[in-house]
Amino acid sequence: MNRTTLSLFAGTAALAAVTAFAAVDSPSASGAAPAAAARLPVERTSLVCPAPSTSDLAETTYTSFTPVTKGAASGGRARLQAAGEQPADDGSGDDGKQKDGKEKEKDGKEKKSGGQPVLTPKAPGTPATGDTSGGDTPALVGTADGSFAPGWTVQETTEVAAGTGRGLLGVTCAGADTDFWFPGASTAAGRTDYVHLTNPDDSAAVVDIELYGKDGAIKAPLGENLTVDPGASEAILLPTLTEERQTDLTVHVSVRGGRVGAAVRALDDKAGGDWLAPAADPADGLVLPGIPKDATDVRLTAFVPGDDDADLKIRLASPDGLITPAGNETVHVKSGMTTTVDLGDVTRGEPGSLVLTPADQAVPVVAALQVVRGKGDKRETAFIPATAPVGTRATSAGNSAKGTTLALSAPEGTATVKVTASAGSEGGTPATKTYTIKSGTTQNVDAPVPTGLKGTYALTVEPVSGGPLYAARTLTSGDTAFTVQTLPTDHGLVSVPQTREDLSILQK
Repeated sequence: MNRTTLSLFAGTAALAAVTAFAAVDSPSASGAAPAAAARLPVERTSLVCPAPSTSDLAETTYTSFTPVTKGAASGGRARLQAAGEQPADDGSGDDGKQKDGKEKEKDGKEKKSGGQPVLTPKAPGTPATGDTSGGDTPALVGTADGSFAPGWTVQETTEVAAGTGRGLLGVTCAGADTDFWFPGASTAAGRTDYVHLTNPDDSAAVVDIELYGKDGAIKAPLGENLTVDPGASEAILLPTLTEERQTDLTVHVSVRGGRVGAAVRALDDKAGGDWLAPAADPADGLVLPGIPKDATDVRLTAFVPGDDDADLKIRLASPDGLITPAGNETVHVKSGMTTTVDLGDVTRGEPGSLVLTPADQAVPVVAALQVVRGKGDKRETAFIPATAPVGTRATSAGNSAKGTTLALSAPEGTATVKVTASAGSEGGTPATKTYTIKSGTTQNVDAPVPTGLKGTYALTVEPVSGGPLYAARTLTSGDTAFTVQTLPTDHGLVSVPQTREDLSILQK
């Protein structure tokens, strides 16, 4: 089973088992066909957060949020714990204590157990936060059920003051899966890239890591047949898998048995670093949204997994419409070879999203952008993988009043979208705004902020009408430190077929 098959269930480890039930109606005398599948809230979600850093200077914050979803199951809970730890009943009652006597903090945090951050939200609609410091924080595994499951989102944000990979690193915790593509990794001198693999299940996972450079597949026998034990997390340094040093690589993580969560932590000696999240499934048209308006260098990495070469048109969805970057109108991507295009300061002081479409025949590709802000010793790096559209709803946690930028793009047709700011983690009243994004454009919108905000807040993005909408959120700190997370659908709803009782089949 590949990642395309599982994409609907990303972030929902037990989704099918919990929600794939059928509504049985009374027999119909007319013999009418069953009604169309209903869209119902999921009842269980699981997420994996990679170990954030090995730096003693790392300061990491986890933010959890579940949007209020109509029709969601009642009750339930959500919690994060170190990978490999067994879930325990929190035993919470009116006295605010657990069975082990530890007190819950008022803002939804739990005091840390054994040095590990444990996060337990109080209710949907209000973020909960937890934090840790230093380089020994493990990977975390989270589960949410009942009313906490639909659209549950956890943001991991780390600030590193100095050293390799300094700056702001952010990643949206994601579900376990079986197939991942990471265009934009590197084994070059000055880069330290790790593939993080976390197994949330109670049986071992067997994983292959394949590397593709500018000339094709790279021999990496040490990346074959890797075993990730139940509840374990492994950080694999890419240069240990091969002697070849290449600036631009595509990493393919495929799982032979079991499932894992996967992400690449890409660190640069001089230009900061960030998490490289998995790119969207191979497709003949891709959107990479949310390039900051002050980006000083943008580098595209593309790869064709199949047997045919791809010719792609490169366009930028700017605030004024689709434009073609001068000198980079198209790119030819050879099958099985990593191709890069240096786009420089392509945004020229305006926000934008890169749009890739077939120039000739349609060939599925994967792609990601490496984006740099600042110059010289003050450069910082982030990554923007190709992403799926928002769909029904997307959720972004861990926002602040002054350090958040929301980019919305409608490359194919004008779209109307509603954006809601949640209550703050420590206080504040939700707020909502509606925007119209013109066809072919990207807009950095003036996103709503909770009235009387205290702490951090979440944003939910819900398309109302029009063409496909793409979104990305940028967090900034200081002069140039930043991180970008794309906002595909939060998988809060699932299609459930409706059936009717037909006793006539017993007579056949």
